[in-house]
Amino acid sequence: MASQPAIVLILGSTRSGRSNFIDKLAEAEGAETSHGVGSQHDIRDIAVYLPDHREYVFVDTPGFDSAAKPTTDVLHMIADWLAKKYTGGALLTGVIFTHEITDHRMIDSLYETLDILCCICGDKAARRVRLVTTMWDQVKNPRAAENMVSQLEKNLWKPLLDAGARHMRFENTKESAWDIVKDLGAEREPLLLQQELVDEGKHLYETFAGHAVYLQSQKLLQEALQPSRRFWRGGWWWQDGTLIKQLEEQCKHIEMQLQKARRERRKMEMRHHPYWRQLSCLLFNPRTTVPDITENDLVVFVIGPTGAGKSWVRRADIVL
Repeated sequence: MASQPAIVLILGSTRSGRSNFIDKLAEAEGAETSHGVGSQHDIRDIAVYLPDHREYVFVDTPGFDSAAKPTTDVLHMIADWLAKKYTGGALLTGVIFTHEITDHRMIDSLYETLDILCCICGDKAARRVRLVTTMWDQVKNPRAAENMVSQLEKNLWKPLLDAGARHMRFENTKESAWDIVKDLGAEREPLLLQQELVDEGKHLYETFAGHAVYLQSQKLLQEALQPSRRFWRGGWWWQDGTLIKQLEEQCKHIEMQLQKARRERRKMEMRHHPYWRQLSCLLFNPRTTVPDITENDLVVFVIGPTGAGKSWVRRADIVL
């Protein structure tokens, strides 16, 4: 029986060098590469077979700050992919998060992306994360670059580093790329998002990652509604009204999905409630169904022997 390939998820901001990192991995001497179907805005599985018969699958994903696809859509794509793999028994070997060292974008944009990353991985799987700085061959001010790394490690990256993640530098060579991959080792770990979706049966927006995206969408919407306000998204400065409609639709969609998930969860909880099961057994009615009940409804069980007038009580008008 063939062993499962090592699966490595590649995340990062727009233009942070995710695809270039994978391209360098495929340049390894004797490697054979198989690209999955998908465009630059979709998830792509790139299988790389090495001469020693080891197989790696690198999963290229869209950036969370992409101007071409809303963050909610990107998270949906990644969540669906992760849930499908986890349900099929495949665990990830690691997560590589790329960050362009010459990137001087607003701190809020970097924080939002890292917040989603933390929520996807969770504390336990953080040790399977490699925070990879890229574009070192394009650095014109080494001192500024080193200062950037120091600031990242002391501030934005600190929670992940404290939980076991490591920072590594990608020097834009195949040797550097493989050093990073080999540092992940051979262990496998489920991500927090996978456990929430599959093991706990949560809706996406009930998860930590989904909740983080919802809060970010609300924050962006409030900022966009302020007069004479511009904000950074997808590598560009956007004027006030450009994304207002899109953000409003995102927030409304998330709220509707949350309401639907809560209704479904209440129905499931009612169906599995011990008192309801006991009542069904007591009435000897295996086809008892659960009515649609909300938290504002008053529920009254009418129980009694045959001929005691239960149906008459049910038809009676009850005035509170």
